[in-house]
Amino acid sequence: MESNIIGELLGAAPVFLLIAVRALAMIETAPLLSSESIPQVAKISLAGFAAYSAFPTALAADWDTGYFSLAFVFLIAGEAIIGIILGFYLTIIFSAFSTAGQFFSLQMGFGASETFDPLSQVENPLMGQYLNLVAMLVFLVMGGFRELFLGGFWRSIESINILNLTAGREAAVKLLLTGLSRLFLDAIIISMPILGTLFLTSLTTGLISKAAPQINILSEGFPISITVAFLLIAATMPFMVEAFGRVIDAGWRAIETLYADLGGRIQGAAL
Repeated sequence: MESNIIGELLGAAPVFLLIAVRALAMIETAPLLSSESIPQVAKISLAGFAAYSAFPTALAADWDTGYFSLAFVFLIAGEAIIGIILGFYLTIIFSAFSTAGQFFSLQMGFGASETFDPLSQVENPLMGQYLNLVAMLVFLVMGGFRELFLGGFWRSIESINILNLTAGREAAVKLLLTGLSRLFLDAIIISMPILGTLFLTSLTTGLISKAAPQINILSEGFPISITVAFLLIAATMPFMVEAFGRVIDAGWRAIETLYADLGGRIQGAAL
């Protein structure tokens, strides 16, 4: 049995290499998996395992790869682009959570408290990093990696190659542009309860300082804002977790819509 599988891999080595490149490109750009704290050997091994799992699907899809040639090099570059698009779109989704934390970090007095986020590989305020970690936990609880490799990578093998993506590039561009616009909308919706309450807190402290100038409200303003923000975060965390889940589900639905659109184009071209 093992010899038959190895024989199939050797006989269709170009197909295996193409799907392995797509898997590796997705892993290198997807959130959490792209972290530099994960060894590169582990990423390559995971890409190889994902390619091995999807190999029968690629054979059933009858990929036309040809032999190792210049055209095959362009196919490899195209598979890398497809993997980058998948991973980059997931990164856009998770950027909404860190952006939501950045919106109210300045209002609560944590605007200058930027630290290096090992998950997003950028300087991120504490609240943005905190919400990003919560979103990662929600992603794991929802079976995000299962959806990433089964619903994302595996279904992309059935629906997309670089030729089909080039023919239906309008759908891919629409997916990325919609994700970028949804990024700021989702960030505002998630942060609005805390951001609005902190605005009212700042307005109240300003009115108190005008009504009673003898009270040094400026020295008490930061502790008040920080305390109110922490209480609001603790009170609204269940609703935030639910919102995180809805945002992630909307991202998976958008990817499925892209697959359905490109799959329809493939069937139309075949007819």
